[in-house]
Amino acid sequence: MTGHPDALSSAPSPAPASAVVGASHDRRGSWIPAGAMITTRFMELRKRRGLMIALTLVTIGIPTVFLVIRLLLHAFAPKTYGPAGGYAIYTAFVSGVLYVFGFIVAATLGATAGSADLTEGMFRHLVVTGRSRLALYLARIPAGLAIIVPLVAIGFTVVCGVCVFAAPTQLDYQGVHVPTGLSRAGLESWAADHADEVICNFGFRIGPSSPIAAAANSVPCGNGPGGGPVSVKQAPPGSQGQPQASQAQINEAARLIARMDYSDYARQFLYPSDSLMIKSGLWLELEAVVGFVVALGLGSLIGQRTVAVIMMIVLEVILTPILSRARIPHLSNLQRAVVGLATAHLAPGGLPVLGGGGGGPAGGSGNPGLLPESTTVAVCVILAWLIGWTILGAWRMMTRDA
Repeated sequence: MTGHPDALSSAPSPAPASAVVGASHDRRGSWIPAGAMITTRFMELRKRRGLMIALTLVTIGIPTVFLVIRLLLHAFAPKTYGPAGGYAIYTAFVSGVLYVFGFIVAATLGATAGSADLTEGMFRHLVVTGRSRLALYLARIPAGLAIIVPLVAIGFTVVCGVCVFAAPTQLDYQGVHVPTGLSRAGLESWAADHADEVICNFGFRIGPSSPIAAAANSVPCGNGPGGGPVSVKQAPPGSQGQPQASQAQINEAARLIARMDYSDYARQFLYPSDSLMIKSGLWLELEAVVGFVVALGLGSLIGQRTVAVIMMIVLEVILTPILSRARIPHLSNLQRAVVGLATAHLAPGGLPVLGGGGGGPAGGSGNPGLLPESTTVAVCVILAWLIGWTILGAWRMMTRDA
């Protein structure tokens, strides 16, 4: 039986296969950001020329200009200006410049990424596309990190390169040229051969019955008998009348002084080691990630970039140093919840973080001035800040009126 031609012509035709496949792969409602969405967020941030220039100048420009000036000064006047690199320059730059400015730069970028769409009136246009608001927020995290992580890495690489290849060839320890890498016995042996220099320049403490007292008064130094200008305690009263020490006693006193100063000498290097540079680089990137993610959530929460940046600067420059060192009764656990204290405790040993001393938990080779905190607690605090501010920022974007 043959159907009617009109009935056959009026039957709906099947949809094209490409349309069916496209509909099944429509991810506009998914909360997972697609690669194209992340790329779009990245391009939006990168096209802000003023912001990118400022970020580049702070993270790369400041270290480069300072180190180039030091290189030129040392090249034209080597006797007046020391080498441009070295261990001391490295620790000062990592803990004093890159640590603080890296956090502030990352926070500026995060606050911009979290509030730009709202302040520029683009938030409504993004919502009407039907894309998930959560995906729109999460796409900003990898997009921003793709900018700030390379910037911090480049600035850190510049510092490492100069500090290694322009490092001093001799270790100047307390005004004396001392060989590097000596063991305790090696330093004591070297001190015995250079007893006058050690007694006159190395720092030491002596008591009334110390065998160093007679030797200290027997060695003529620039400041007269006794320990040099770095001695923290002079010989006891009445020791001026002691008999002249023999050369063997002077050598033994130099050995004792070297033994007392060895722990400080062992932390002095011509240039940073490979392990220290790797750990420091990862630690700086962690600080930048924390600054970006927290500022992203804060910027999304309050909807303003300027206020968010100011609050992040206050947290890093004012509140963190105070709360990390002050002992406030009954509030120590609240102080340990500050993310800056947690990142300071994760710093590689030997870096003077937050005003002196190395990082690391609970003192030891770390910073005894910091409020004690274990590594586990520090890691938990950092994760809580990252997850908590991400939830707050995403929640505000999902509930904000378009």
